Formats: sequence, C-alpha cells, structure tokens
Amino acid sequence: MTPLATGRDARVIVCGTKFGRIYLAAFRDDPAFPFKLAGILAQGSDRSRACAQFYDVPLYEEPDELPGDIDIACVVVSSGINGGPGAKLARTLMARGIHVLQEHPLHHDELAECLRDARQHQVAYHLNTHYIHLDPVLNFLKAACQLAEQQKAEFIDAMCAIQVAFPLLDIIGQALGQLRPWAFSTVAGDTSGGDAPYRSVDGQIGGIPLTLRVQNQLDPTDPDNHAHILHRITIGCQGGNLTLLNTHGPTYWSPRPHLPSEAHEAVLLDELTASHLAFPTAEPIGPALAPSYQEILGSIWPAGIRRALLELQAAIVGENDTLRAGQYYLTLCRLWQDATAQLGYPKLMRRSEPTPLPATVLQPQSHVQMDVCA
Repeated sequence: MTPLATGRDARVIVCGTKFGRIYLAAFRDDPAFPFKLAGILAQGSDRSRACAQFYDVPLYEEPDELPGDIDIACVVVSSGINGGPGAKLARTLMARGIHVLQEHPLHHDELAECLRDARQHQVAYHLNTHYIHLDPVLNFLKAACQLAEQQKAEFIDAMCAIQVAFPLLDIIGQALGQLRPWAFSTVAGDTSGGDAPYRSVDGQIGGIPLTLRVQNQLDPTDPDNHAHILHRITIGCQGGNLTLLNTHGPTYWSPRPHLPSEAHEAVLLDELTASHLAFPTAEPIGPALAPSYQEILGSIWPAGIRRALLELQAAIVGENDTLRAGQYYLTLCRLWQDATAQLGYPKLMRRSEPTPLPATVLQPQSHVQMDVCA
C-alpha cells in the first residue's frame, strides 16, 4: 500500500549530507508536511554524524542496514557523470521497493536504467533538477506561460555556470513547453580562451533561437563554488523581453523600444501619443527584490525540496504521468550532453575566497557630486 493509502506519513531517508543538508532542512518547521525523516544514509563522516544527531535520526552506512519500513529515498549523491555512485545506489534502493527522488544530473544511459528499474520494481522514480521547484523560478515560468498566450517567443538569451547548466536547460524547456527541435554549435570566432570566463553557444531549443553563455570553469578543490551567476534567462518576443535576472529573481518585463511612425515628422518627441510610450521601460513581475542567501538556504531551497517530494508522492498514488516525465528528462539529458559537448571540458582554475559586496556600497550619496568613473 502507498503511504497515502495507509493514512500515515511517508518515511523518508536522505542519502548524502553535502547538498543533502538542503533535503534534511525540508523536514523542519512544517507540521503539515506529510513525510517523516526516518534516517540518513551516508559514509559516516563527522558532518553526517552531526546531521543525524541534530535531526535525531539513525545514521546508516550501507543500504542493507535500512529497516523495511522506508517508503522514499532522496538520493543526493553524485552519479557516474560526476564520478559518483548515485545512480547505482538509486537502483539498489528501488530493488528493495523504495521510491526514489534523485538529484540531478545524470547521464542519459544512467537515467534510462533507473527508469527501467522503476518500472520493473513498480516504484516511482523522479529526477529532481531542484531549481524548477523554487518560488522565484515558478514566478518566472508563470509569466512565461502568460506571455506565450499573447505572443510567440522570438529568441532566448541565457547565461549560467557550468555546474547548473542542466537545470538552466530544464527551466527553458519548461518555459517553452517543449525541448524539440534543438541544435547547438560553438559561436564562430569565439576566442574566449585564457582567463575569459564565458564560452558561447548558438542554437535553438523548441525551435526558438538561443544564445547560451556558460562560465565553463571549475575550481577542482571547490567545484560547487565560484560561479559568477547561477542562471539568467531572457525570453524575447515582438512585444518585449521577459528576464529572470537571477535564479532567485527578480523577474522583469521590458517592453520593446519602438518609436511609432509619427515620430519621423514630430518636433517634440515627448508629445507622441502612442500608448506604449507611457509604459515603464522595466517593471517587476512579482517581487521587485530577490531574497538573501540566508533566506534561500534556510527557506526557499527547502521549500523546493518539499514541492519535489509532493510531486513524487503524487506519482506514487498515480496522480501524474511518470512515463511522460521520464521521457522529458531523457530528452533533456540528450540536449544537455549535446550542449556541453560544444563547450568542451571546463577549464580548471584555482580561485581565492571571493568578497561578495552588498548593494549599499554602490548607492550614490545625495550630498556627493557624482562623477563618471575615470
């Protein structure tokens, strides 16, 4: 019987305590959340032991140690494409009848094996790209859907760090409602070698022209850090541009700059009567400010994990189409592998600890005369 059918909360284990700490945080401070953290599966590091102690749950070091009443496993362990055993672990857990939510990315063939095993063992399996479940991204996607009802997209301009290229392409695919057809090619004349951070790829997704700029650099000693920006996406159409300024917002709408034909003979351009000239040239859709990283790590990301788990539970009880979702992510894997093949291997660079700055250091003082930077 499913967890919902028995009337009890689903018992969940979290595998891994690096990014897994975000999954663990999803079980805090939400009494209505229909899941119970039942343990941690990890390699026994000091961090894992500290997490188990904090959440007051058992720490298991091998899948064979798990009790028989585990319903769901969150596999937050690197898979083969990053040199880890995540896909193998997911398959081992599914063979025991445990439903799996697995953190991205996976190689296409790994994902195909996981989906086949899920069907064989009659369990639900979801690949989680994480960012697609965050409130600021969902706000952008809702606006993109409303825009599509008005006008067809004419181009996409996007940028990201190589670590989060997979979810970037997922966000674009969700915004367009499709991934096919796609094609990628390295920008002719792109000479961004040396220390230049970004490589450029042209192409299309869902038949819409795309320019993609990726920070194709990694620090091998700190591979999860040193991104200049996570995601930025602009969808352009005849009427203007919709931009997700950063992964966590804000989303802005900028109407297309266009002087009407009457401007050719006008003397005073500010007296033109076209209604669109009164539109703000940039306007927030939703919150005008993005959250702090404390809020992101403590609230927004854990809320995204809760949303992903609820989607998995809907699959467990047959409320959504797991086959369609699986096929979509198999296609996304192919698309991602094609795009990253054009970029080539990331350049390995050792980085010093950055010094993030607040916006307050850039605010002009009213009593100080502003001069152009020399």
